[in-house]
Amino acid sequence: MNAEQHDVGVSQVAAAIAEPARTRMLCALMDGHARTSTELASIADVSASTASAHLAKLKELALVRLHVQGRHRYYSLADKRVAEALEALMVIGQNAAPAFTSRTPDRLQFARTCYDHMAGTLAVRLHDRLLEAGWLLDVEGQGYRLSETGDPLFAGLGIDVQALAAQRRRFACPCLDWSMRRPHLGGALGAALLQVAIKRKWVVQDLDSRALGVTAAGQREMVARFGISPETEVESTGAFASRLAPTVDLR
Repeated sequence: MNAEQHDVGVSQVAAAIAEPARTRMLCALMDGHARTSTELASIADVSASTASAHLAKLKELALVRLHVQGRHRYYSLADKRVAEALEALMVIGQNAAPAFTSRTPDRLQFARTCYDHMAGTLAVRLHDRLLEAGWLLDVEGQGYRLSETGDPLFAGLGIDVQALAAQRRRFACPCLDWSMRRPHLGGALGAALLQVAIKRKWVVQDLDSRALGVTAAGQREMVARFGISPETEVESTGAFASRLAPTVDLR
């Protein structure tokens, strides 16, 4: 791709994301789940036909991917790079409008998904603790690596560190958090840690938003394993279940 084609491509993608309804659709898909056009139309507050047109444009520009299962059609973000770009734009957007007062619910700011890893205040606090305790070591320009004490910490969680290191994606890296404007843990290690937290029910995932609720077990484990105390209301599993919306997890 030459320079002129590159400029055109950036302009087209920027224009597609700039449309408010499309922005809401893309942000709704940042939790890694796939949703139907009907669900996305409701989220974007547009008609079904308008939603279909928006999704066709996003698909044309490789921002979303269509999944067909029988008679059902679902849309997800094309890949994690789209989520990372959106997260970065959120940070820039806040800097561009310093007088803006965020209306983002406290619960979403405290803990949420950033595509396939954890974001929010809790994730930033955990990221800082991992570095402070020496479990993660900052390799300038190359992200993070585990220390001799960090290796057994993650192995004790059932995470196969060697398998993660063999993946084509970065092993562990800082990901700038839009609400905190400081890094949380991204990369393969960040994704694996979120999956452990979900599997062990340390957090419960809200399927109609990116929010994560910390359970009583999660609070205990955060203190025991990492030495941090989540300062938020403990999520009730029953209350969480009542908010579930039909989605397909394609991570």
